[in-house]
Amino acid sequence: MASSTVESFVAHQLELLELERNAEVEERRSWQEHSSLKELQSQGVCLLKLQVSSQCTGLYGQWLVTFEPRKFGPVVVLPSNSFTSGDIVGLYDANESSQLATGVLTRITQKSVSVAFDESHDFQLNLDRENTYRLLKLANDVTYKRLKKALMTLKRGHYGPASSLIDVLLGGFPPSPTAEIPPLTFYNTALNASQKEAVTFALAQKELAIIHGPPGTGKTTTVVEIILQAVKQGSKVLCCAPSNIAVDNLVERLALSKKRILRLGHPARLLESAQQHSLDAVLARSDNAQIVADIRKDIDQLFSKNKKTQDKREKSNFQNEIKLLRKELKEREEAAMVQSLTAADVVLATNTGASSDGPLKLLPENHFDVVVVDECAQALEASSWIPLLKAPKCILAGDHKQLPPTTISNKAALAGLSRSLMERLAMKHGAGVIRMLTVQYRMNQAIMWWASEVMYHGQLIAHPSVAGHLLKDLPGVADTEETSVPLLLIDTAGCGLLELDEEDSQSKGNPGEVRLVALHIQALVDAGVHAGDIAVIAPYNLQVDLLRQSLSNKHPELEIKSVDGFQGREKEAVVLTFVRSNRKGEVGFLAEDRRINVAVTRARRHVAVICDSRTVSNHAFLKTLVDYFTEHGEVRTAFEYLDDIVPENYTHGGSQGHSQAPKPSGPVISIGKPAQDQENGQEARATAAQSRRKSSKRHSGSHVHSQPSSSANGSDKTGATDRTKHFRAMIKEFVASKESQLEFPASLSSHDRLQVHQIAEAYGLRHDSTGEGKARRITVSRKNPAGSGGVAPEPPSPPSAAQAEPELPSEQPLGQALGPTQPDLKALHLERLQRQQGSSAKAQLGVGSRPQKAHQKKKKKETKGPAPALPCEEDFDALVSAVIKADNTCSFAKCSASTTTLGQFCIHCSQRYCLSHHLPEIHGCGEKARTHARQKISREGVLCAGSGTRDRALDPAKRAQLQRRLDKKLDDLSNQRTSKKKEKEREKERGT
Repeated sequence: MASSTVESFVAHQLELLELERNAEVEERRSWQEHSSLKELQSQGVCLLKLQVSSQCTGLYGQWLVTFEPRKFGPVVVLPSNSFTSGDIVGLYDANESSQLATGVLTRITQKSVSVAFDESHDFQLNLDRENTYRLLKLANDVTYKRLKKALMTLKRGHYGPASSLIDVLLGGFPPSPTAEIPPLTFYNTALNASQKEAVTFALAQKELAIIHGPPGTGKTTTVVEIILQAVKQGSKVLCCAPSNIAVDNLVERLALSKKRILRLGHPARLLESAQQHSLDAVLARSDNAQIVADIRKDIDQLFSKNKKTQDKREKSNFQNEIKLLRKELKEREEAAMVQSLTAADVVLATNTGASSDGPLKLLPENHFDVVVVDECAQALEASSWIPLLKAPKCILAGDHKQLPPTTISNKAALAGLSRSLMERLAMKHGAGVIRMLTVQYRMNQAIMWWASEVMYHGQLIAHPSVAGHLLKDLPGVADTEETSVPLLLIDTAGCGLLELDEEDSQSKGNPGEVRLVALHIQALVDAGVHAGDIAVIAPYNLQVDLLRQSLSNKHPELEIKSVDGFQGREKEAVVLTFVRSNRKGEVGFLAEDRRINVAVTRARRHVAVICDSRTVSNHAFLKTLVDYFTEHGEVRTAFEYLDDIVPENYTHGGSQGHSQAPKPSGPVISIGKPAQDQENGQEARATAAQSRRKSSKRHSGSHVHSQPSSSANGSDKTGATDRTKHFRAMIKEFVASKESQLEFPASLSSHDRLQVHQIAEAYGLRHDSTGEGKARRITVSRKNPAGSGGVAPEPPSPPSAAQAEPELPSEQPLGQALGPTQPDLKALHLERLQRQQGSSAKAQLGVGSRPQKAHQKKKKKETKGPAPALPCEEDFDALVSAVIKADNTCSFAKCSASTTTLGQFCIHCSQRYCLSHHLPEIHGCGEKARTHARQKISREGVLCAGSGTRDRALDPAKRAQLQRRLDKKLDDLSNQRTSKKKEKEREKERGT
């Protein structure tokens, strides 16, 4: 192999690592100089106001401290963060900037964080339980040095046992032909055909084998079988993964086989179940353990004597004895480590933990026969090279269609740092070195098919045991409309539930979607689904915080995390909130296809996606997800959940350029209303559940549980078109007849009822929706002309062939406008009007109403003319006209000023006011405005917009430049003063 190829590869990798390292250092420097502590916490790298809840001596001499947030209420949770087990953290006093200690984070939950600190003779950590502390994530220099060292070893050409392997991985040489191996007797008899083929293939390959394991296909089970078969053949195996949790998962599986396994790594970073197999634990059980303990005890005694004595000669003698004992201790420990490492069949470590500056340096370079790298697709390629140099054969396992390696430098990622070794080799060598696992044991087939089609070329098959399982099949779970569908799309398009527009914040939030998540979670829990079986996944930390504030108190067992935090996990039900809802159609880093693949495939039985379909459909990949859920799942709109929504173009008169979605039928649950009202809303929801489920099964259920095909999709669309034509024909026949009214059956779905409303409106007919739940039905009748005294008019003549028949789409998307000639207001609020009988017309529509005081006396001089009487309920057009007129009038009581041209929209009560009454303190939103202002002050650190900026530390370079200019100026002034003083002295001398 040409050395130039290796040198160019190493040079490129070192360049990318340097970019990544510089970006990390710059990020840390920026944190310290330009970011406040609150900003660091919002970025997920700092935890503030922590108190000590417990301190104890942990395993193998570690001092373990558990911190909890300072309590202000009954339940306090940690803010959303990026801390994980194994991170190096700095401990600081809340009131001081100096670092107290450095430790390793061992465990983190939503309510606490545990850190292990090394105890030494010169260091004792005494923490006050009444004091407050903070933790800051620190950069790990050790990892960077080990990555660089492995690459430099590769560059020097000392390949050792990996020479033939490197020829394949870097030199362009094809892999050697597959060797013939005898038939295998599998340890795990439950392996499927694709898993058995992968095991056989991996053992038969001479240099390289790649096991591609999509979600739920039993990749870890297959890797464990490969390791056991390799050990059975007499091979020594080095097994690695990029994270401690992935390595510990393999340790737990291999421990069941009774093979001799050894786990390398800091005990504080290991799971409790894996600690007994760690090197420290094995050494503690070895024959030399007691001798080593005695030597340590002698060293401790000598240290104590050394501190007490003041005699220099005695101190020197004690120090010499300590040096000798330490040398003996090191020799005995190394001998015990070599014995343990040699005896182990499988040695497990993280990629960086397999470095030659660790315990593996004690072994000969040709000790291992096979290197297995699990979750290889999540590892930087440079980290994979640390273990690869130790054996002539490697087996890589993972899924390069899921999340790539995590990087900080966007420039380095685009240049290739985010491409893993597994992805590069899969593209280079193709199917000749890959075996894909095709049978998955996690997801309902309706969930699986989308991922299979868009990411895995349609090769995935659902095992019969999971193909049709639903939430309602779980013990104790009721059969409801939520638990009987695997796919649910809650669409917020046209509902005005926009994302938060936070200045100076990279994170995003969407309070409207948080409310929808809370309602859906409550529906699942009420149906009997355990909160611990549900995951809420959001792509942004700010949204995670909002969700935890809303849900953690009521459902403490509910897991709420970012997408990255759920890779490798699974739950019975997953609720995804996509957050992004804006008028520009920006989706941010939702555009990472693999991130969405991970999010959806965490679910076993149910996935609910809450998103603005109009925004996310601007990205082609996300559009495939929305389209798939629309075709093969149940689709609802946010109007079915929230009754206080202000549609995007309703209040603003359509100036925003968005169409308004009509509100489909369905129960209404009010947020922020008394408990009794919410209970009533939930009862109404339960009453309507059966009818909506029947409708859902009738129109979409027929293909939710069967494999999607183009013919099925076409038949669904054809069926919808036929129904629309049928409704139009019925209404057209009614117009031509002498009948006074036409009744439609209660079996219509919400979409069918919407179609009927639209067709009747186009024909100028009256259309009323009455009843609740199963009894909901539509009646179409002729309109009475104003002042006719209730006499029915002559039926209009049917449209002639020359006349254009009213054009209506066969499938009206929820987010599209109904057309310029049709008032959106009618379609949006039609059924809400019918449900809320007995209220005033303006209260029925929920917008544009003016607060009235019944007991207030009206004076004649305040009256500006007779108030226009609201039309009777029978005259629908007049009612709509009155509401539109009221909406264009100031919402303040007794003010009739028009807001059509000039007016202000209040973000607190969602109503428009004239310029005289738009201030919140005037029209009654003063308290809400003050609360909003306090939150903004707390978040931004300024009293009001434009009153100041955050305190930012001056750039060091600029500070030095200003200091030099100041010093120069002072020197000039000093020189001028000295020269003037000398001139005066000379003049004085001349005068004398």
